[in-house]
Amino acid sequence: MSGLCSWLHSRIVEPLLQILRRGAEPKLLAFSSALGLTLGVFPICGVTIFLCGLAIPLLGSRCHPASVLLANFVATPIELSLVIPFLRLGEAICGGPQFPLTSDALRKVLTGHASTEVLLSILHAMVGWLVAAPFILALLYVIFLPCYKILVQKFSSASLNEKLKSDEELRLKATLIE
Repeated sequence: MSGLCSWLHSRIVEPLLQILRRGAEPKLLAFSSALGLTLGVFPICGVTIFLCGLAIPLLGSRCHPASVLLANFVATPIELSLVIPFLRLGEAICGGPQFPLTSDALRKVLTGHASTEVLLSILHAMVGWLVAAPFILALLYVIFLPCYKILVQKFSSASLNEKLKSDEELRLKATLIE
């Protein structure tokens, strides 16, 4: 278990602390993290990093690149769990037939006999994601904003400098009183 904890600490916690210590705006961090997670749950595996690579230069200074990429990385396990819900949402929106999630369907996919159905299911999953993405982005932003306000205040280098200055002032006052 300590291996997992050290991996999480080095891959997620430390990069997040570095981002926070640089003192970015909470709104920017909340939007960027929400964007990274939203793009990170795109239902086609391996495409999410390219989506982030497109979004970062398009948004320019309106997003924090490191936060987008870190959130995209964190979203990877969530991405796999949301493929089927996006697929079913897309099927419901398009009114198409449901792609069967059975062992027989898997065998057809693996043998190449279900190519049209697979392409249609991928399109349905993308439609489901496209419809859900604005809501996911907005909800995550609303959740992340108060969290980042607290975290930036606690961990930013400016607040650390203020704490150091106040500690120095207290020591100076204590020595003056003595």
